Amino acid sequence: MLPREYKAVFDGNTLNASHASLLLLVRVAESTAPARLGLVIAKKHVRLAVQRNRIKRQLRESFRRHQHELIGLDIVALARAGLGKLDNAQLRTIIDAQWQRLLKQKRKQQQNR
Repeated sequence: MLPREYKAVFDGNTLNASHASLLLLVRVAESTAPARLGLVIAKKHVRLAVQRNRIKRQLRESFRRHQHELIGLDIVALARAGLGKLDNAQLRTIIDAQWQRLLKQKRKQQQNR
């Protein structure tokens, strides 16, 4: 994603999934557009580069598995304090739960239209 696309998600997010360690902001794009993922894993919240890279790998892999369900969404994942302290299994559990929250919100939003 380009900087202006990150800004579009930050300014115009319509859905979000929040956890103590991870925040997902979402802007609904065209309904046929492929899902896109942007990552903001700040050094302020996750000090070690090894941990930041591990988190990015986990997020990308989980996104790859769920992207067919997330069609039409531009998603930015923001790390919060404590995310780097979680092991891979805990991280995957949190990420998968956040995708399910987003999908539930997306379905609810589509029903209200």
